[in-house]
Amino acid sequence: SEVLAALLPAARPETGGGVGVDATRGGGGHARALLEAAPGVRIVGSDRDRAALEAAGRALAPFGDRVAFCRAAFEGIAAQVRALGLDEVAGFLFDLGVSSHQLDTGDRGFSYRSEGPLDMRMDDRDERTAADVVNGYDVRRLAAVLRTLGDERHADRAARASVAARPGATTTELAEIV
Repeated sequence: SEVLAALLPAARPETGGGVGVDATRGGGGHARALLEAAPGVRIVGSDRDRAALEAAGRALAPFGDRVAFCRAAFEGIAAQVRALGLDEVAGFLFDLGVSSHQLDTGDRGFSYRSEGPLDMRMDDRDERTAADVVNGYDVRRLAAVLRTLGDERHADRAARASVAARPGATTTELAEIV
């Protein structure tokens, strides 16, 4: 309801609808709500996660050509929108964070609840995995990553423990070490 309240005024019903960009496609729930509430709206869905785009594609198939997809990180969205022949966007939605699907799928390497490889890549085309970081960074660099990107209060202690326990191979091993 909050997403609809924020974005429907930008839907431009007076012109038949605008284009919205769902920059973190996920399962397509927000986009579905917008498409149902504003029949003239078109949505460009972007995500780095191939599995999320596939799931959203299935969920939003009934909306046909009102939905377009692109696989891009945030910095690539503008180029993707232009490549679709669009020159104006009425609104953006960024639902930031790790999705429940990523956490619930152990082989993605995001969850500490189920065993999985130290992967943690949003985009499986990226070469560097969490295992590369955990097993390859020196203690100072690893601590900086944990502190800055993970907001970890005990980053120095966690980095020292991770380096001492190398090599780490799974999410549950890392959780135990930390």
